[in-house]
Amino acid sequence: MAFSYVSHLECPKCNKQYPENEIQQLCICGSPLLVGYDLAAVKAEILKHQIENRPNSLWRYHELLPVKDEKDIVTLGEGMTPLEKFRRLGSVYNLKNLYIKDEGIIPTGSFKTRGASVGISKAKELGVKQLAMPTNGNAGAAWSLYSAKAGIVATIVMPLDAPLITRKEVYISGGDLYLVNGLISDAGKIVGQLVKEKGVYDASTLKEPYRIEGKKTMGYEIVEQFGWEVPEVILYPTGGGVGIIGIYKALLELQELGWIEQGKLPRLVAVQAEGCAPIVEAWKKGEKESAFFENSETIAFGINVPKALGDFLVLESLYATKGCAIAISEEQLLEAQQQVAKLEGNFICPEGAATIAAARILREQGWISEDERVVCLNTGAGIKYPETVEVTGVRTLQPNESIPIISRR
Repeated sequence: MAFSYVSHLECPKCNKQYPENEIQQLCICGSPLLVGYDLAAVKAEILKHQIENRPNSLWRYHELLPVKDEKDIVTLGEGMTPLEKFRRLGSVYNLKNLYIKDEGIIPTGSFKTRGASVGISKAKELGVKQLAMPTNGNAGAAWSLYSAKAGIVATIVMPLDAPLITRKEVYISGGDLYLVNGLISDAGKIVGQLVKEKGVYDASTLKEPYRIEGKKTMGYEIVEQFGWEVPEVILYPTGGGVGIIGIYKALLELQELGWIEQGKLPRLVAVQAEGCAPIVEAWKKGEKESAFFENSETIAFGINVPKALGDFLVLESLYATKGCAIAISEEQLLEAQQQVAKLEGNFICPEGAATIAAARILREQGWISEDERVVCLNTGAGIKYPETVEVTGVRTLQPNESIPIISRR
């Protein structure tokens, strides 16, 4: 029995194939590459219930991940994050089966850990010594920390106003940190120039094939946590879109394996901020690719991506699952963030809060029905975004002063 059944890389646009045992970036046509597996062999040799007894790590799905040799795995114990039912909030929203998949408690505090673990592990297996990437913060933090464990040099470029904690994560792990007075698209141009001039490994979103493979394990976990059934709706905060692409890929693989019911997929929802909504605009028009979103700005910094390289794959997943795309205002996501904390005790990130707000709006519009199982992805810990919460009306007491019993609720 093989540790991994990875077989090749394939371009989703022109179908050209590449070997997976050599460093690959984009296809010659400019498209991202996707990882292929010998799913027939997996189906013949692995039963889904065998996986249930394995350690609670994303590497429990190692046959469907791209690393061939177990010794190359770089892990901090990531994976199998909680899938919790929001009963009180669900009652407020008139949703009987509202769930959160909480990536905020994963190592490095965000879902970017998944892509880093698998991406860095494969880079190590391929002999990579130095990588570079642009980031809005959390991805750079995760890839820098995992690079440190792997002994790989990480050069990270992020916007000047990226969350402060993510800069510190890069710095403390020995990453080569640079800040740019601009957006992630500007950081991407700088990294592209470095890759061209110095030949370092380009770990930019979708410019290496393996980040998706880490992110897709969220899809595996959701299905396994529902007893190998799919929910009706999955909402995902969409910037670069790797997570929603990965979840869709996972669902297709699970169908081919016969581990979930054929022809039944969750409706995928791409959630964006009103200040940066290129996927939403493209979906409304029925287009296959998005246009660059000018002057983008949002407090949900992780989804401030004005043009995603894999936008065509995101849109394909929406159309194929009869899903949708929705833009949320700053006020709506901040209100949802506070509601979740007050009613459910989860301090979620603003990107995750956007999915909660979207679930409420789609329920009000009738797009989601009362009884449907709805999963919102919280992609990071709220404590990494302290600036989203303004503390007001807090009284300062003298040492011997008593406390009046007044509730802010």
